[in-house]
Amino acid sequence: MADADLDVVIRQLARQQQKSLMAAAKKRRDRYGSLAAKAKDKPARDRYRQIAKDTMEHATTAVRRLQISADNAADSYARSMRQAVAAADAAAAATKEAAKKKTAKKKPAEG
Repeated sequence: MADADLDVVIRQLARQQQKSLMAAAKKRRDRYGSLAAKAKDKPARDRYRQIAKDTMEHATTAVRRLQISADNAADSYARSMRQAVAAADAAAAATKEAAKKKTAKKKPAEG
C-alpha cells in the first residue's frame, strides 16, 4: 500500500464508504418495511413504504455524489502529480543545460 498512488487509495476509500452507506440505508429501509408490515391502517402503511422508498433514493443520490467527489479528488491529485513531475524534469533539464554551458565557457579560457 505504501507504493500505491494516492489517487487509487482515494478511490478505494470512497468505495468502502459507499458500501457502508448503502448497507446502512438498506438496514433502515428494511426497518421501515417491517414497520409498514405491522401498521394497522392503510395510511400508516403507505407512509412507511414511502419513507423506505425515499430512504433508498436519498442514499443512492448520496453515494453518487460521494463517487463524483472521490473521482474529482483522485483525478485532481493525479493531474497535480503529473504536473509536478513534469516541472521537476524541466528544472533538471534546465540545470543540466546550464552546467553544460558553464563548462563550455571555461574550456576556451584555459586553452
